[in-house]
Amino acid sequence: MSVLKRGAKPKRIVPRFKSEDEEREFWSLQDSLGYLDWSKTRPAILPRLKPSTATISLRLPESLLTALTVLANQRDVPYQSLLKIFLAERIEYERRRKVG
Repeated sequence: MSVLKRGAKPKRIVPRFKSEDEEREFWSLQDSLGYLDWSKTRPAILPRLKPSTATISLRLPESLLTALTVLANQRDVPYQSLLKIFLAERIEYERRRKVG
């Protein structure tokens, strides 16, 4: 494996790709050292990066939604955030229970 020296230019030109799949396939078979000059890179800082989310529609009995909203108001958080916390806690509990 050869490493480019500082200031050296890559030997090959990165081709244009018709799709992300084509690009993924290309890079899965190639070593980027022959194409990219990694000596000039710097770490990426992504402070506002959030996990991917999906929007869902969920039907709840009104009494359950009301109770959730009351709890959320007591904790001074949005009810959807509290619901996500409750779901995450329960999922973690169920995962541990099944393993042990």
